[in-house]
Amino acid sequence: MKQPFDRLMQTRRRVLRGLGGAALACGLAAAAPVVAYAGASAPAEQRASGDALRPGAGKRIAMLVQLGGPNLKTDEQAKAHLASRGYAVRFVDEAQPVDAAADADLVIVSSTVSSKRVARGWRTLAKPLLTWENDLLDDFAMTGKRHDVDFGETGKARYLWLVNAPHPIAAGLPAGTTNVYGRQAGMSWGKPGLGASIVATVYGEPDKAAIFAYETGATMDYETLAPARRVMFFLNNDTFGNLSPEGVALFDAAVDWAAGLR
Repeated sequence: MKQPFDRLMQTRRRVLRGLGGAALACGLAAAAPVVAYAGASAPAEQRASGDALRPGAGKRIAMLVQLGGPNLKTDEQAKAHLASRGYAVRFVDEAQPVDAAADADLVIVSSTVSSKRVARGWRTLAKPLLTWENDLLDDFAMTGKRHDVDFGETGKARYLWLVNAPHPIAAGLPAGTTNVYGRQAGMSWGKPGLGASIVATVYGEPDKAAIFAYETGATMDYETLAPARRVMFFLNNDTFGNLSPEGVALFDAAVDWAAGLR
């Protein structure tokens, strides 16, 4: 009886080994698609990460500056920063006509320009526009006309009062006091029309808006309707490089919102 029993046990072991090999093969086959999917998703995740770092990719900015002016280096800093976020930026001299921005998705007007040399037509340009030149706010119908009453510049300051935290330009920062400069410096401000969204005011001076925006079609000053998005930011001629991390976040958010990315 021993030999038949041994043959039976050998046959049983061969069957079990066969079943085990089949199970292992099935397990590997089932796992293979999971591994392939994980590998395929990595480039997509990397692309998504790159897109997040360069949100302005494909957007063109015409930046109105004073070419050859004393603060051109500051404008070049701003240009380089915008380029690092994907924007294609080119300088336009202050006296150029609005046709110079014909191919732009966004116009930025630096405060380094001489407001008297800036050509007419920017007020009605049906393209988004962001500026930190307070002397042009009245020309752009973004505030009234009285210097130091409707628009102007502070003395040395460092803080803003964030009053509209839910707005996209607030960059997710909490409401209240925000340190926007590394060291004290001047800030541009204005008193916008009733259709504006005020994002931040000069700290301790709630009647002076440091960041405000008009949506397309909103009523600006002089009953003018915004032909496209308009944004006022608080910078001065040479203060871009003085922005704190919070200040940079607000700047990026203001540009992105004006460009229609927020």
